[in-house]
Amino acid sequence: MPVRGAPTRLGEEALLADYPFLPGAELVLGGEQPSVRGLLEEPAYERVRTIGRARVLAAQDDPRGSVAVAELAVARPDERYLSFLFARLVLSAAPGAAGLRRWAVFESKRSHERLRSAEPAELEEVAHRLGYPFESDGRSVRLSVADYVRLATPIREAEFRLARQALKDGQVTVAPPRASRLLEEAVRRALAVPLPLRPEVVGAVRERERELLDDVARRLPRPVGRSGGAGGPVAPALFPPCLRKMQRTLERGDNLSHAGRFCLAAFLHRAGASFETIVDAYRGAPDFDESVTRYQVEHITTRDGGRGYEPPNCDTLRSHGLCVRDGDPDAASAADREPDPRCFEPSLRHPLQYYRRRGGTVVAAGDDDASAPAATAASAGPGRTPSTDRRG
Repeated sequence: MPVRGAPTRLGEEALLADYPFLPGAELVLGGEQPSVRGLLEEPAYERVRTIGRARVLAAQDDPRGSVAVAELAVARPDERYLSFLFARLVLSAAPGAAGLRRWAVFESKRSHERLRSAEPAELEEVAHRLGYPFESDGRSVRLSVADYVRLATPIREAEFRLARQALKDGQVTVAPPRASRLLEEAVRRALAVPLPLRPEVVGAVRERERELLDDVARRLPRPVGRSGGAGGPVAPALFPPCLRKMQRTLERGDNLSHAGRFCLAAFLHRAGASFETIVDAYRGAPDFDESVTRYQVEHITTRDGGRGYEPPNCDTLRSHGLCVRDGDPDAASAADREPDPRCFEPSLRHPLQYYRRRGGTVVAAGDDDASAPAATAASAGPGRTPSTDRRG
């Protein structure tokens, strides 16, 4: 099946090997796709399993994609496809979803290596196969507002906000580099959903790949901490609904916007959380990077002699779409799904005010927790390097 309108500098087979998540990628096998049991057990697929395990572990070590998988560079297209399928199968059967989410980030960034140098016609073809009807005129790419919002919302960079895009007749027009970044997010979204496996398949995978799954569990970031810092115990139950939502987002393994990550770090610091507690709060992020997060948390919390940055005020949080005072319909708790009357008090202007009024201890607060200038989202937030992170 030729790629419609797309340049085939490496041919259809190589394109599908680079984009193994696309429908039809199994064509690289020439019609001889192994069974699940064969992929897991047959000696003929041992090299495929070795490459697949390397892909899984590289993703856990650094989902940002900087860890190279040497075996992939010399693998045949069919081996690359099957190793991808093996990795997805194993992680879909894993007890938790964190490993799969980190692998989804890793694979989406690997695909972006090709996407960012692809011609607009290739971007259009990949998008169509993923279910996003991009349209290219050879110089730029158009997509619907609904698709743009769906793909751009998890991206933290300010230049991806809808207000900054060229919008006309319900269509957003972007340059190819921005389209490739949107497609990276489309890939991540697709791969973060586990394969629907029957219970007997899950059991077989877990039994056969127990050592790999144990290794994945050891490499995953440890659970979020709840200990307090110099200001005494932190009381998450007293947090305003916006901060509780930010925590839930990361704990689910979902992406939190850059503004949200910055706000959470600054708020936790002012609420008396220790440095390690703040770092721990980001461990559920699918693109968590220990060294980058520590650097950014240190930057946020040591400013002004340790006073740290001021968390954004309520108006700023609303402008970034982070306010949930009307309730969070996705929350598991009935209380979090309902509007919070405290947030509608006329004098409430800052999340630290909310926390203090409920009995929480605020460290080094500004005058009334609201009069100090709000930090802007231009400051780099945890988990993001100012110049290199394209995901956010």
